[in-house]
Amino acid sequence: MNDSEDSAADPALRAGDTERDRVAAQLQHHYACGRLTLSELEERVAMAFEARTRDQLDALVRDLPGEPEEPASPAPVIDSRLLIILLCTSPPAALIYWLICQRAARQGSPPM
Repeated sequence: MNDSEDSAADPALRAGDTERDRVAAQLQHHYACGRLTLSELEERVAMAFEARTRDQLDALVRDLPGEPEEPASPAPVIDSRLLIILLCTSPPAALIYWLICQRAARQGSPPM
């Protein structure tokens, strides 16, 4: 680990405007979710903009839950109706469609 990585993880370091804005946005999100009242939001946002260190900013959101990870996107599914139509009208196109769907399923992205 180099010096810049050590200093980035130190909570006693002074906070910048970007970090204050990030915490204010997190607080607004939690207010929108109903976890904070309007007065709590106003108080914490004011404290965020007055905060001098990262530790002070972290204390403002410490009692709030972290954001859940994005749910995994559903596995790509072959549109069976399209596959049947392609099989009836153009078997080579049906094969290409099937191959694209199989490749997308392996890579975890939706088919084209």
